[in-house]
Amino acid sequence: MAGVHVATTINGDAVEYVCHPRETLLDVLRNRLGLTGAKEGCGTGDCGACSVTIDGRLVCSCLVLGAEADGRAVGTVEGLASGNALHPLQDKFLEHAALQCGICTPGFLVAAKALLDRNADPSEEEIRYALAGNLCRCTGYDKIVRAVAAAAKEVRTKKAKG
Repeated sequence: MAGVHVATTINGDAVEYVCHPRETLLDVLRNRLGLTGAKEGCGTGDCGACSVTIDGRLVCSCLVLGAEADGRAVGTVEGLASGNALHPLQDKFLEHAALQCGICTPGFLVAAKALLDRNADPSEEEIRYALAGNLCRCTGYDKIVRAVAAAAKEVRTKKAKG
């Protein structure tokens, strides 16, 4: 079967690749492009470990074909930091000890960023709802929710200061 040529943008960078028509975006990111932040936890879209954004919309990359990224903007956890400067979400996850084994962390970070991109002042209920598609077996969720709330506050403060 012939490969599919894809031209896309990943974390703001133009990227081209050739993939098998039935290859998932998760496999393309990890195996073809070396972006290993997204993890395969379940392969069925139930755990959120492989979360990325496509055109700003949160998706499970294990359920999206690599060919579907053609002409779209893909965001991964690798795109959160700016050089050595961590995104406020990453800082707050560390500060609040909102991670343990790390398998679910990239998916939580991407889901939380998608939330903050559309709502800079989420309530606890809104945070919990936005993260409901992400499962963690280690931390419980309270530390993660507190970290996202703290990051939201920091993002708002930075925006207010201009």
